[in-house]
Amino acid sequence: MLRLWNKLSEGDRGGAWLLLVLAIVAIAVPVLNLLVPASSPLHLSPFGITLIGKYLCYGMLALAVDLIWGYCGILSLGHAAFFTLGGYTMGMYLMRQIGPRGVYGDPILPDFMVFLNYKSLPWFWYGFNHFAVAMLMMIVVPGLLALVFGWFAFRSRVTGVYFSIITQALTYALMLAFFRNDMGFGGNNGFTDFKDILGFDLHSDSTRVVLLLFTIAAVAGSYLACRAVVDSRAGRVIRAIRDAESRTRFLGYPVESFKLWLFVMSALIASVAGALYVPQIGIINPGEFAPINSIEAVIWVAVGGRGTLFGAIAGAVMVNYAKTYFTGALPDAWLYALGALFVLVTIFLPRGIIGVVMARGKEK
Repeated sequence: MLRLWNKLSEGDRGGAWLLLVLAIVAIAVPVLNLLVPASSPLHLSPFGITLIGKYLCYGMLALAVDLIWGYCGILSLGHAAFFTLGGYTMGMYLMRQIGPRGVYGDPILPDFMVFLNYKSLPWFWYGFNHFAVAMLMMIVVPGLLALVFGWFAFRSRVTGVYFSIITQALTYALMLAFFRNDMGFGGNNGFTDFKDILGFDLHSDSTRVVLLLFTIAAVAGSYLACRAVVDSRAGRVIRAIRDAESRTRFLGYPVESFKLWLFVMSALIASVAGALYVPQIGIINPGEFAPINSIEAVIWVAVGGRGTLFGAIAGAVMVNYAKTYFTGALPDAWLYALGALFVLVTIFLPRGIIGVVMARGKEK
């Protein structure tokens, strides 16, 4: 174990610390929740588990944004779309699992469809009573959207602020579409009142712990996959595209192809994060498509440290913890406190918190 730690820390000290922290959390959470009695001050409540899971899902979303923005210079303001689509695929499976236990007791139609006078299950809901189908759609739907959207955008050489604008328009259009009741996705209420997943009660502590462990594994796996990409020969080409796209194209590299597959990979990471988010939080609605959510993800990356990967995850956790703290400590002024935090970081820490720490470490 020590040899593995030394190997990781030689080339990626920040990533090694990230994996160590994730391992500690994976060990500590089950112990503090399942073994420590509820009367003890060390007991971790179900709410605490949910909060940690939420932060880690946001960390995966920030990782997805940093992969394309920090290393390829593609600033996407629409990654909430892929995150939310992944959440909806999981939500559709969870809604089908409710069956006759719903408010209206229909074994086939989800409650919102009974309320809206649906006579039969829409065709695109078929198969979502199977977990494997939901997992397949979690990859196919966001991946196909990213592939088609990215192909047209990169083929047309849309870059910079123009790409940011059209990605924001994409997520806004999806939000408006999903708000419609006749789309078959619950309208503005979305999906909620989930009961179980794979036969396990979603409200039990043991299920919450297992979901968190899967989230930790997903964060670690996504980080290692992204690190492998950026440290590879393809990663060097990707950074060359970021720094001098025209020159890289002149050298004969298929710039559009590199940007496209990286964009699709980033979208899939965001989708997996959304799918893990829904069973832990217990709700998914069109509000998750809101462009402000994509902008917040960019802010997490900027605060943590663009182009570091682990800094993006750390930034997401830090900012969302600050948001949770300020909403309780300053309920009437938390937006101002959070805004001040962003402004101060932008002015005094342009490379992000992790970027400054790394720079000081190199100086020593």
